[in-house]
Amino acid sequence: MLKRNLAPAPGAIYFGAMSAELLVNITPREARVALIENGMLQEIFIERALSRGIVGNIYKGRVSRVLPGMQAAFVDIGLERAAFLHASDISTSMLMLAEESGSRGRAVGEEAAAARDLNGGSANGGSRPPRNSTDGAAGARNGHGSSTHENITRLVHEGQHLLVQVIKDPLGTKGARLTTQISIPACYLVFLPDGNGVGVSQRIEGDDAREGLRTRVTGLLAGNGGDASPADAETERTDAIDDSRGAPLESGAEAESCFDTRSGGFIVRTAAETASDPKLSADIEFLRKLWRSIGGQAQQASAPSLVHEDLPLLLRTLREMVGTDLDRIRVDSRESYRRMKDFTETFVPEFSSRIEHYPGERPIFDLYSVEDEIERALKRKVELKSGGHLVVDQTEAMTTIDVNTGAYVGHRNLEETIFKTNLEAAQAIARQLRLRNLGGIIIIDFIDMGDAEHRRQVVKAFEKSLERDPTKTQLSELSSLGLIQMTRKRIRESLEHVMCDPCPVCSGRGYTKSAQTVCYEIFREILREARQYDTKELLVLASREVIDLMVDEESASFAELEEFIGKPIKLQVDPQYFQTQYDVVLM
Repeated sequence: MLKRNLAPAPGAIYFGAMSAELLVNITPREARVALIENGMLQEIFIERALSRGIVGNIYKGRVSRVLPGMQAAFVDIGLERAAFLHASDISTSMLMLAEESGSRGRAVGEEAAAARDLNGGSANGGSRPPRNSTDGAAGARNGHGSSTHENITRLVHEGQHLLVQVIKDPLGTKGARLTTQISIPACYLVFLPDGNGVGVSQRIEGDDAREGLRTRVTGLLAGNGGDASPADAETERTDAIDDSRGAPLESGAEAESCFDTRSGGFIVRTAAETASDPKLSADIEFLRKLWRSIGGQAQQASAPSLVHEDLPLLLRTLREMVGTDLDRIRVDSRESYRRMKDFTETFVPEFSSRIEHYPGERPIFDLYSVEDEIERALKRKVELKSGGHLVVDQTEAMTTIDVNTGAYVGHRNLEETIFKTNLEAAQAIARQLRLRNLGGIIIIDFIDMGDAEHRRQVVKAFEKSLERDPTKTQLSELSSLGLIQMTRKRIRESLEHVMCDPCPVCSGRGYTKSAQTVCYEIFREILREARQYDTKELLVLASREVIDLMVDEESASFAELEEFIGKPIKLQVDPQYFQTQYDVVLM
């Protein structure tokens, strides 16, 4: 049975009742933001000039390839690798599928409308159940149809131009992931150009509070000349950049309709719970103006090209902080400080007084030993206070975390020792997931426990620790082998992938051939060369570790080899050779 931990927007920061502080470190080519809770580093965000994240960016792209077997298409948006667009991420409500004739596109729109009628206003049609289905924003996207029941070849064709939004950064060798279901976030609301009505964030508790917010925003929309139809449908995602639906690019009159700001849906974000009507109205007006601007640029731009770029890390972080209990923000750059002050005074004035410029000579990240924590987060082994430890291994397919008692011997009995180690590990693992930004499939190997109550308490402690994680997670119950299988939504690269390159010696495997293994390989190569070629002597070039082994521990074997082939062998250390590198040169 899967248990869900629902989450807000990618990159959003969530705080509970505890002291929280943001430290912002700015250098000419890199920006870093550290989230400190109760004096301890919880998350680190890094943005570099040469590798900025593109989640939330909107592009005018060209379909370069359609793959019916994968129900997906590759779209050229101007990046090094073509981006990936799955059929389920394609909106059908305003999709024109054939440039030479609009009849096919209108037919698909009619099918989507029929599906909505049959399903009480939802175009989901039961083909893809919502990932988070308790309440919220589905009402804001009543007007768009899910495409999972449509064949990709009926949705797009090669050469077609689409307006798309990035929902996942390129990861490793994979291109970015796209959606045509566009959403534009502000401080209190998220605008869904291809939706209608009003949805409410699931994090806002209480039916009365939710309905009150829905009514307030609906009234404000009516006052602003927008579509104020309320929504009763359920949500699958809220409070997110990729939380909403948008429209592929069209032309002519249909394009003008696509960018008409009188329509469109809104999601009420968690921060709006304490927002005044003027602030909500300002968000509505801002989002509509922004969408009109995006529409104008999209119509004029050629494909592929960038149409709208999301805010940089500094301002994006401020936007996602709205509604949180943040004590202060400290930034070590005067220019960035002024920029952040201007942004907060315009959009979130309640945070303006909490931003401080840090002029100290001591690096700002040294205040809470952030640099040391980052270094520890890059290591494979994580020490626990009790003496136990975790071993974290990232692979292409998944991340594994192994729990060990290590030096912890306990005080009463073995079962109690294991139980306490697992409890401590549960909290430490939840923190490491956030700090290292681990995503995808994660397997956690807790130490086996015989007591069923102990097993239940460990799982409960882990779930409670995950509540503070703003990223969506799903986890299974503890198996009989002591394993928890879980997934954590991967939006951006892990800390290790951002800061590190694969080892040039081991190619990222973590292991290299031993000096003894390389030594015996050289012996076999010498025999091969001596039998194939008539030469007077041979020269071996290798690393110091290998040469030292050959003249010391393997000296007797080396002498026997020289005698066997009847030719002298010279040894030479090459300081530029790694341990696994060598050459046998014929002289």
